[in-house]
Order: sequence, then structure tokens, then C-alpha cells
Amino acid sequence: MAVNPDVDESVHAWDLSMMRLAIQLAREAILVGEVPVGAVVARGNRVIAQAHNLRETLNDPTAHAERLALTWAGRALETWRLDGYTLFVTLEPCAMCAGAIVQSRIDRVVYGAADPKAGACQSLYRLVTDLRMNHRAQVTSGILAQESSELLTQFFQARRSSP
Repeated sequence: MAVNPDVDESVHAWDLSMMRLAIQLAREAILVGEVPVGAVVARGNRVIAQAHNLRETLNDPTAHAERLALTWAGRALETWRLDGYTLFVTLEPCAMCAGAIVQSRIDRVVYGAADPKAGACQSLYRLVTDLRMNHRAQVTSGILAQESSELLTQFFQARRSSP
């Protein structure tokens, strides 16, 4: 990942710190048989909510890490409006999660690995920055992308090789 010289170093360090936490959550997902995606909602140095995928555990197709983290952040803050907060996630959010991001009014999305087949922030769609939407979020991509991508690759390779 290239460091952008225009980015304030403290912001960059914070992004890395929060993404490392999201990656740790993704690793925890593997331990319970979930696709390794982790998400964190934070403001400043304060983590408001964190989650990893729970689709298999809850038998819920909507239990993506991002959606869960946004839901739990809203509950913790007792409001659905998450303006001023940042969502960190290891994989580019899908259309469902991008819709939840727009609806939550989150200010910023930081993600690791791009998702060319389902990514709705930059890869396939650009829902969170679409001018037609009632809210837009700033997007920062590629933070710890290789680590995030490797977790997913290893997870799916292991799944394909087991009977």
C-alpha cells in the first residue's frame, strides 16, 4: 500500500490501527466457520461497535460484518444517525451494506480488499458516493488490502480442498 503524502500521519496511523482490529475480527470469524470479514465503527480513538460475519451462525443472509457493526453502533449510541463516524471493513462492502452505509449517514468508509464481483463502493458500483443518493460517504480503499485479501483467499482455498 502506498502512503499518501497528503494524508495527515495521525489519520493514517488511526486507519491502520482500526484496520488491524478489523482484520483480527476477520480471523475470529474463521474460527467459527464464517467468511473472514471484520468491521469496526469508530470515531477518534473510540471504537463504538465491532463485528465479523455471522451469516452461518445466525442463518441470516443479512448478517454481514458491516451491517452488524452499523446496527450495534446505532444501539450503543441510541441513534441510527452515525454522522461523524467511520466504518472500517476488511472487504469492500456489497450493495446491501453500501445501502446501510448510506442510510446510517456514516461519514467515511475505509476498506482493505476490493471486491470486483460484488463491491458497491468503487469496484462494481459506487453507491456510497452516488450523487443521486441522499447521503454520500468518503471512501478510502486499499488499507491493508493484501492482508485482508490473503485471509479470504486462504479461507476459500481451505474450503475447496476439504471434503
